[in-house]
Amino acid sequence: MTLPTDRSLRRLAAQVGRSLQAEGASVTTAESCTGGWIAKCLTDVPGSSAWFQTGYVSYANRAKTALLGVPAPLLARHGAVSEPVVRRMASGALRAAHATWAVSVSGIAGPDGGSVAKPVGTVWIGLAHRVGRRVVVEAFLCAFRGDREAVRRRTVARALQVLLAR
Repeated sequence: MTLPTDRSLRRLAAQVGRSLQAEGASVTTAESCTGGWIAKCLTDVPGSSAWFQTGYVSYANRAKTALLGVPAPLLARHGAVSEPVVRRMASGALRAAHATWAVSVSGIAGPDGGSVAKPVGTVWIGLAHRVGRRVVVEAFLCAFRGDREAVRRRTVARALQVLLAR
């Protein structure tokens, strides 16, 4: 995957916005490793207030629990960069923001923090939406290469692509 540019991220965010607006849908974000970058891309789109609800930057585990309702035992058992946690981040953001869709990300951007089981570049992306009264959540595992900037930039692009493909 080539490194996404600012221009390509703007283009993706605009496509997401047009799609959400056409459906009368809204989105919220729950971000860890991207630190609000997905929300920034979405809110850079003129008119985004029509379909963007809010963004949660839950970098620390304590914030994931306080803002998004991720149980501390779940974090202790699986770690922040895991499928169960990213699923709970997405569903928690969806409920808190009363949005139609929620995208969440948690990953290891580096240069430190990786392990054999979860090397630098490991990222989980969650996508939650409402189907009637039920919340449906999907999760996607990504393995990105590059330095911290590249991992974060690729994560933002992939999260926008997941939203677009929903």
